[in-house]
Amino acid sequence: MSDKRIQVMIVDDSPLVRQVIAQALVRETGIEVMGTAADPLFAMDKLRRSWPDVIILDIEMTRMNGLSFLRKLMAERPTPVIICSSPAATGSETLMQALAAGAVSIINRPKFGLKGFLEDAANDIIAAIRAAARTRVALPGQPLATAHPAASTRLPTLERMTRNSADAILSAGNATVPRTADKVIAIGTSTGGTQALEAVLTRLPPTIAGIVIVQHMPEQFTAMFAERLNSLCTIEVREGRNNDRVMPGRALIAPGGRHMLLKRNGAQYYIEVLDGPLVNRHKPSVDVLFRSVARFAGGNAIGVIMTGMGDDGARGLKEMKDAGAATIAQDEASCVVFGMPREAIKLGAADRVLPLQQIPAALIEIFNRREV
Repeated sequence: MSDKRIQVMIVDDSPLVRQVIAQALVRETGIEVMGTAADPLFAMDKLRRSWPDVIILDIEMTRMNGLSFLRKLMAERPTPVIICSSPAATGSETLMQALAAGAVSIINRPKFGLKGFLEDAANDIIAAIRAAARTRVALPGQPLATAHPAASTRLPTLERMTRNSADAILSAGNATVPRTADKVIAIGTSTGGTQALEAVLTRLPPTIAGIVIVQHMPEQFTAMFAERLNSLCTIEVREGRNNDRVMPGRALIAPGGRHMLLKRNGAQYYIEVLDGPLVNRHKPSVDVLFRSVARFAGGNAIGVIMTGMGDDGARGLKEMKDAGAATIAQDEASCVVFGMPREAIKLGAADRVLPLQQIPAALIEIFNRREV
């Protein structure tokens, strides 16, 4: 375990934001604020002297906006970046572009009551910093940068808290025998998943099985994320709505802030979207989706777990495998964060461990084989 502290730079044109976040981090063991900057140009001047492990970045700033700065960083020296900005001020589309440009996470802050929000959200910000320090980032098509040594530090208290399992939404039970030959692909991912999903879904043909997806993402972004993927893919991609049919050539992404389950009515698959408690600290939860797929699709399913922090989805993928599904985990070298796949592999939940670029071909091959 490394004793080196995570070096953080805060780039925000609000003195209040810089002050409150810095004060919260000063009290945190293992994290050090190496500098603050009121805009990206001041930040670049400081970066010439020393480089942080994690950057907290606002989007709307003077002289250079945060999105342009983020793209410059990722092109020159990929670094974990946490966006801390207001969707109301910035626009959800711009924040989506930040995720696509390589930001590892977004903290949504309000336009008003900012000081109280930042003080209340201090633990979440600290957890996001620790998670970011464990990520490896790069632009699409570039090799992943090596994580900082601080990535080996223990998870923060938040990560070790008692938490709900999938039982809170759907009790464990034996798989039912599907009265259909239709196949279902279930995908779960988190940090780094926006790029990983694009890499997979854009390479799938419109004849592929129906796809259900959980990507850990705030509720303001899933619909826009689905729209962006839909514009890039030959398959249909959209945010899932309650009772939507799961059908060939269609991918349904769980809406942020809601759980999504696969259900079956006779020979037809559909989704149920519902509220409920966090599961594995997430809503939607991959474990909830995977358990429902194991229950209602059984051996007709293919499960994929990709890049993400934590272990959400690992137990669910094992349930899918035990129910007869084919299962795939993304390999460590191609993951931004090798958390969720690693835990699934440790449980023996993955039939195959594959680089990201090989997953689309594997899905097509398994789908075609099971169609025979």
